[in-house]
Amino acid sequence: MSKFIRQHGWSYLFILPTILTFSVFILLPVLASLVMSFGKYTFRDGLVPITPFYKNYVDAFTTQGGVFIGAIKNTLIYSIFTVTTNIFVGLILASLIQPLGKRLQNFFRAAYYLPAVTSAVVIGMTWRYIYNGQWGLANFILTKLGLITEPIRWISDPDIALGSVILSAMLTVPATAVVLFSAAMGAIPKEYYEAAELDGAGPVRKWWNITLPLIKSVTLYLVVLYTIASFEVFERVYTMIPSGVANATETIVTQVYQQGFVQFNYGVAAAQAFVLFLMIASVAVIQFRSLRSDVEY
Repeated sequence: MSKFIRQHGWSYLFILPTILTFSVFILLPVLASLVMSFGKYTFRDGLVPITPFYKNYVDAFTTQGGVFIGAIKNTLIYSIFTVTTNIFVGLILASLIQPLGKRLQNFFRAAYYLPAVTSAVVIGMTWRYIYNGQWGLANFILTKLGLITEPIRWISDPDIALGSVILSAMLTVPATAVVLFSAAMGAIPKEYYEAAELDGAGPVRKWWNITLPLIKSVTLYLVVLYTIASFEVFERVYTMIPSGVANATETIVTQVYQQGFVQFNYGVAAAQAFVLFLMIASVAVIQFRSLRSDVEY
């Protein structure tokens, strides 16, 4: 052990800042939240044990008439639509960019990615104005086209509010998917396509039998990435519909925010956060098992 430390110990000094940062700002808060989820925390008394110890987890699903269950449902619906759309649109756009020259490829990659640096709050506020029932752009265009005679209450009608949030996410270009899919397609050896052409394969057949299987690892990464992001959606919902519209647009993270920072039920909020963690971990395991690929090139 001492020999190993003498030979390699100095190398760990290079990663020490990262380890310390991770421990202080991520690992320790996560562990503290886990402990908090089994007790009642107040600034005056600190953490107080509760009986039974799992009471916060029960309250997480029963408080406010079980709104957390509806939040889970809304989150799942949001995730299914947005993740599917992001992967499909990113794949199609990257496929259309790939045949272009290098300069045009770089141009479109940059053009699609630049909007991704825009703040989620700014995007949410923009869509809030677009969906405004009185003078919003969406109703203006639909009225001019003769498709509606009365304004649609996009974000004030509980029946369509969640759909409006989902639509706004689906109409946002998946910049990360476009860039990563494009890079992955560009790394596929041209010999594979040339051999397929000799066998009489057309563009669609080459795309289906060569391109898609060889970018499966990137697809897995993006599916997991977008799934985590969709499960943690907050800024878009909160900026577009701060009131929640009769809980119609509540998501898991908005519920965590309500319990922790509005009602100051820190134990319940921590319990809900760990329910979210278990959901993300479970879905990620399923995705890894179903999309993993052993293809190498």
